[in-house]
This record gives sequence, structure tokens and C-alpha cells, in this order.
Amino acid sequence: MTIHSFPQNSPRILIIIPCYNEEASIAGLLKQIQEMNLGYDTVVIDDGSVDRTHEMASSLSPCIKLIANLGIGGAIQTGIKYSIENDYDLCIQVDGDGQHPPDQIRMLLEKYKASSANLMIGSRFMADSRFRSTPMRRIGIQIISKTIQWTYRQTITDPTSGFRMMDRKAMRLFSTRYPLDYPEPISLAIAFEEGLVVNEVPVLMEPRQKGISSITGFKTVSYMLRVVGYLFLIRIGRYV
Repeated sequence: MTIHSFPQNSPRILIIIPCYNEEASIAGLLKQIQEMNLGYDTVVIDDGSVDRTHEMASSLSPCIKLIANLGIGGAIQTGIKYSIENDYDLCIQVDGDGQHPPDQIRMLLEKYKASSANLMIGSRFMADSRFRSTPMRRIGIQIISKTIQWTYRQTITDPTSGFRMMDRKAMRLFSTRYPLDYPEPISLAIAFEEGLVVNEVPVLMEPRQKGISSITGFKTVSYMLRVVGYLFLIRIGRYV
């Protein structure tokens, strides 16, 4: 097994923060990261927000404002391309809604350094997290997890987690091939198909600080069914 190493153990790390109408939480998140004083750079991807997200974020961090709402997949891929263009060793996705405490980044980094992983997932289900999703969402996540296990012989407890770290190999892959729809679980399937090593690490997560999730009620069932369908299509080579 190849263990990762960097010059003087100091990889250049970029935190990618996708945002859509997160004016209530983005400034607090960026200040938290700055107060940690660990040398992490940040870039906020404002995915066509119609509130003051860009104004709040750009006063504290580089902020790319997309002229249209591309969705989470397009926003993250924008950040990945930015990380490659600026020669970062690692990039980390942290949602702008406050669910991913920045002090948990160290968990991803420590596990990454001791492993051969290209993609490290922060799992809320491997730790005594304060985060609690709805019963319907938990069932949907379990079904997606089982589908990945059946199709790829890989155990991922939290396939919909948006708290993740990518190395340069993963960044190169996802800079050209990243799903616009359901990007977290679908990108896992793409990673497995391309031979990337994916690991998980327990992390603590928080409920959303402001706003509401876009996936509720019937959308939860629709999300799960569509993801399962896409996973099978990727496995049989019918998904581009």
C-alpha cells in the first residue's frame, strides 16, 4: 500500500465551498476557517445566488460567481478546475450551509496521509454525530449504500456525504468527468470505475444552520430511485 507523503508534510490544501443563497451562513463559516489558522486556502463558488452570498463571501475569500445556477455538480467541478489551475495538492468540499464543521477537516487529512486513498469521504454514520437526518432520508441512503456494495463490492456508509477530500488523481478525473445530477453518489461510481481508491473516516456533522434542504418529502424517494438507476447504468457502461 502506498502511503501519501508531501514535502515537509505540508500539502497545499484548497477548501471548495459551493453556495446557493447562503448569505446567512457563509461569512461565519469562512471566519471559522480563518480562525483555525492552519494555512487552508478557500474558494467560494456562488452558484448563481440571488441573495447577498457573493457580497458576504467575497469580502473574506476568493469567490467565483457563476452567471447561472448550475447545481451542486457544476459548482464543485468549477472549484476542482480552480484547484488544478492553481496547483493545489488536495481539495476539500465543505458545504456552505454550516453542516460540515471545519475542525473536522483534520480527520480527513490524518486518514488520507495514512492511506492510499485518492478520495476520502467524511461519514456522519461512523461517528456519534449530532447530525440527524429524517428516517426517510436515512432509508434512502442505506439503499444507495447497499446498491454500491452490490455493484462495486465496496462498502460506503455515507454515499451522499458532501464532505470529502480529493487528491490530484481524483481532481484530474473529476475536472473532466463529474456528474451534474446527484454528484456525491454518482461520482463514487465513476471513481470506482476508474480505479480510484475511496476510503471513509468518521466525522461529526451539524444540522443546517439556516434554510432548508432541497431534498424533502417525495423528492427523497425520487432522489433515491434515480441514483440507484444511474448506479446500475454506470456499471453496465450506459452512463456517460
